[in-house]
Amino acid sequence: MRFGTPGARAALLLHCSLGHSGGWAGVMGALRTPLDALAFDQPGHGRAPDWDGAGDYHDAVTAQAAALLEGPAVVIGHSFGATVALRLAQEHARAVAALVLIEPVLFAAARGDPRHGAHQASEAAFTAAMRGGDHARAAEAFLARWGDGTPWAALPPPVRDRLAAQMPLIAAAAPALNEDGAGLLGPGRLERTACPVLLLRGAASPPVTAAITESLARRLPRVTCDVITGAGHMLPLTHPAEVAAQIDDFLEAPATETVPPGPTAAR
Repeated sequence: MRFGTPGARAALLLHCSLGHSGGWAGVMGALRTPLDALAFDQPGHGRAPDWDGAGDYHDAVTAQAAALLEGPAVVIGHSFGATVALRLAQEHARAVAALVLIEPVLFAAARGDPRHGAHQASEAAFTAAMRGGDHARAAEAFLARWGDGTPWAALPPPVRDRLAAQMPLIAAAAPALNEDGAGLLGPGRLERTACPVLLLRGAASPPVTAAITESLARRLPRVTCDVITGAGHMLPLTHPAEVAAQIDDFLEAPATETVPPGPTAAR
């Protein structure tokens, strides 16, 4: 799926788990910066084929994204997609000109922070449901933490069925997110990220997301951090204009400008 202005600056968009390429419509519609953006559906999402379970899921999505990368490009990722975007910047540095990481759920980055322990405790209902094979209950628990605020009971039955069927994808992503299976946090890897990076999160998102972004910001050499007031984890869907405004400001800033990591003012 294409968004934006044909022939403009290239961009690649990576959606979150349980999302799809069309989820970028709001952000791209509000963006004032001309971009020729390509969005794709990850395996098991949108119109893509079901995940076949072969190999590592993060590896598979990264390979799919790398094959579509029209660099040097702006790479924008949300949640799981943001972790793939970060990996692209590490493994295909010459093809990534700028990086926008929206709520990257690289939970391993928060290890040692009390918010990481609280996150693990909060996932107990989801973990128990998955162990028991109750994917509908797992989906309800997952969305209560990471959804857009829509109550599970308010979702149409076909939507609930689809989300329940996608729960194995959440489990497939866990090694990369919880254990850093892709090695994104390895010695020197973040520090060698050459392109400018925008780290963006919602003020009302689970606290572990702040711990993650703070940890990444301490190591990334050219980083801008910002927070959107009132937004939760699904801010590209719930607050597309605010997200677009932050991306515009980031892309319009001088290439050498860096905002030091630290306390950021919510906007």
